[in-house]
Amino acid sequence: MSFFKSLFLAIFATLFLTYVLGTSFIELLDVDIYMGEQLIEPLKAISVSALVVVLLVLVALAIAMSVFGSLIFIAMLVLGGGAMLLVGVFWPIFLIAGIIWLVARDKPVAQY
Repeated sequence: MSFFKSLFLAIFATLFLTYVLGTSFIELLDVDIYMGEQLIEPLKAISVSALVVVLLVLVALAIAMSVFGSLIFIAMLVLGGGAMLLVGVFWPIFLIAGIIWLVARDKPVAQY
């Protein structure tokens, strides 16, 4: 399953569960939500809370991906540094091996 498909399914599940559980809790606990002096419909109250939850999930995803991306970047830097160290230490051997390969390789025979 691709990353974006999983992300969209997670967002849909979050919205659906927030709507279902939120409506159930509002009806079960007989809660009225007011903004100022105006009564907000339960569906609007749940919609706002669902959008806030989705935004919080996206922020958490961005933070997790940035931390994960930073770890990958650091690992790539360490591996690249190790590769450069090996090339720096063994460059004379690579140079001699390249010269021997150029001199001793089989040369193609020209056919006329």
